Amino acid sequence: MNQATNLKSIWFVYDGECPLCQTAATALRIKQNYGTLHLVNARTPEGNKLIQEINARGYDLDEGMVIYDGEHFYHGKDALRFMAKYAANTGLFNLINKSLFWSNHLATTTYPWMRGVRNQLLRKNKVSRIDNLNLKKEPIFKSIFGDSWYLLPPVMHKHYANRPYTKDVTHVEGTMDITCAGPIKLFAPLLRLVGSIPPHSESNVAVSVHFESEMDTKAFRFIRFFHFKNHKPYRFQSHMLQIKNNEVIEIMRFGLAWRMQYIWEDDRVKLKHKGYVLKLFDYWLPLPLTLLFGATNAEEIAVDDNIFDMCVQITHPWWGQVYEYKGRFEIKALP
Repeated sequence: MNQATNLKSIWFVYDGECPLCQTAATALRIKQNYGTLHLVNARTPEGNKLIQEINARGYDLDEGMVIYDGEHFYHGKDALRFMAKYAANTGLFNLINKSLFWSNHLATTTYPWMRGVRNQLLRKNKVSRIDNLNLKKEPIFKSIFGDSWYLLPPVMHKHYANRPYTKDVTHVEGTMDITCAGPIKLFAPLLRLVGSIPPHSESNVAVSVHFESEMDTKAFRFIRFFHFKNHKPYRFQSHMLQIKNNEVIEIMRFGLAWRMQYIWEDDRVKLKHKGYVLKLFDYWLPLPLTLLFGATNAEEIAVDDNIFDMCVQITHPWWGQVYEYKGRFEIKALP
């Protein structure tokens, strides 16, 4: 990228509406022998060639600030590591930043917490996302499936049509057969508490499902209503959030979550088990629950342009298959 200034200049691109970012921008001091610091508010990017270059490189300013030193770009925790390395040894902010981000391992652990606090502050102040990459134009799952998105049949494009930062709603309806056995029955009270899968066995259960996007996040709500004949109606609500590439986390009540990979393989969508985690701000704490509950895997298969079959199975390493729900669904409403 060509710049009119020398390579010793440093550009710090930050969110001008974020209190933490404002503090960083005003408090940061670069060592005199390294270069001159220039502040760029990402909320006012009109005509800024640097912002255009950031967008072209795919750096999401809602996920972290960017530093450009005339040669290289540093995003998120890498930007904070740059600050820790080249900031002056004066000022409370600089000293705290150096202590938190002096090593890559420490930065990897600490940064999600800082980003989580930032996101909470923006939501509390009702500040909209920057959305510098204009993500709301494309379905959330397009980036999750990657190049495989173009191989998906029409019903899957409809099924995964929700866009981020919108009020998109997709509605599907169908019937399911549910089989619950082994340790899943034993943990039924816990499953109800966290609002997870219904701990009942019954055939031909009428199910309606809503996929609802959220205005201030790339996640979306996944709301299922099970209309049992022999039990009370059951509501299973979760949030789906892309972590990186094709890895997605389904978050339930109290931050308990299932980590999975979305893959298009053998003419079907496969959700492959990657473990269980606990959400603490934006940090994901691994939980050794697979030995307790089993591994969860799922498949979705196109039937025609509006109907698909799906199946979710939980397999325990000792007791085998301990849970399954499967059925057929029809797209009823699109965004």
